[in-house]
Amino acid sequence: MPGRTPLPRSPLALLDNCHRVETPEGIDLVLKPAGLVPRALAFAIDLVLRAAILLVLGSLLAMLGQFGAGFGAILLFVVQWWYMVLFEVLNQGRTPGKQWLGLRVVHDDGTPVGWGASLVRNLLRFVDLLPFGYLFGALSCLAHPSFKRLGDIAAGTLVVHRERPAAPPALPEVAPEAAPVRLTLDEQRALIAFSERHAGLSAARREELAGILAAPLGTPPALAERRLHAIARGLLGQA
Repeated sequence: MPGRTPLPRSPLALLDNCHRVETPEGIDLVLKPAGLVPRALAFAIDLVLRAAILLVLGSLLAMLGQFGAGFGAILLFVVQWWYMVLFEVLNQGRTPGKQWLGLRVVHDDGTPVGWGASLVRNLLRFVDLLPFGYLFGALSCLAHPSFKRLGDIAAGTLVVHRERPAAPPALPEVAPEAAPVRLTLDEQRALIAFSERHAGLSAARREELAGILAAPLGTPPALAERRLHAIARGLLGQA
């Protein structure tokens, strides 16, 4: 529509760092990438579990002499390199550590991680370990918008927070209103997201976002928040 100021290209990026993908059916899938701290904690839990497994098996195999030593070397390889892969592929992308922290591994398009991708991301873990203490992996996580380490970038995978069913947030109680101009799908999503999340935003942040979102509507700043909530209710068909 001529004369209308468009919203920023990705208004939802102002609210969070969610990873959004569109399924072949045209459905938006919102994934929440896990940051460095929960990923490190999950890895630490898995590291302790692997050490415990090796300690128990090593104690038992020590009683078998040379045969036990040879078999122990095989088990060491299996536990060290296949523990993560087997759990990720056979347990919906969750090792015990990830499951404890509410995380899972998926492909970039949100589909369950497969054998090939899991093998790549875990075999390249030795690169993330360089030069010491997971430095390359930590720097990659901090620099990447979706907190990917190098193995994830190569494998096309994400570590995300597991979805938990939740009731949709209540919108503020205002009379619904139709948008005065034609809104794009992204603009509609941004208005609804703002209204749904307003309670978790500071007054200054609400004022800033409301000014940006209400600009195409020609609404005075003092009335921006209330009108955005009214239009959001109208878009959702809430009376």
